Amino acid sequence: MVFPQTSTRGFIYAALFGALTAAGAFIVIPLPPVPITAQTFFMNVAAILLGGTLGALSQLIYIMLGVVGLPVFAGGKAGLGVLFGPTGGYLAGFVVAAFVIGTVNRLKKNPGIPWHVFSMLIGMVIIYLTGISWLSFTANMSFQKALAVGALPFIPGDLLKIALAALVSFRLKNRIKL
Repeated sequence: MVFPQTSTRGFIYAALFGALTAAGAFIVIPLPPVPITAQTFFMNVAAILLGGTLGALSQLIYIMLGVVGLPVFAGGKAGLGVLFGPTGGYLAGFVVAAFVIGTVNRLKKNPGIPWHVFSMLIGMVIIYLTGISWLSFTANMSFQKALAVGALPFIPGDLLKIALAALVSFRLKNRIKL
């Protein structure tokens, strides 16, 4: 990742949003095999406020916190093994989605709430595609079955989190100075 003209403040915000995403893992509704958490709310806000590169960095920081052993993944899990388990694709999708959301959002000069929502919907599709694909592979189930258990039950909650994240991001966008 290249960080041209990135301030120390930008890196601090990325670390802060990585920590907030980790905190979001503790706000959980446990549904097997993929729990509902507040992580995507914080990932979406990070991507909008920080842009693609720093948004993705915030999610890499979050994942690295879990890989080194801090219990920051959903359900208080930690370790490299989580990345290779059924939810690993969703976690990888956070990084890609944050980059895409932040990049798409910055394509518009003065993005408003509808553009934030549009950007986040693209990110949600990315997370679902990477997550469902990995879930299908690791759990040895068809893509359709993985879609049924790893995405469909979560769409209403994710749409609500997107709406809230768009509103929060819109309200904070002029207060975050990179």
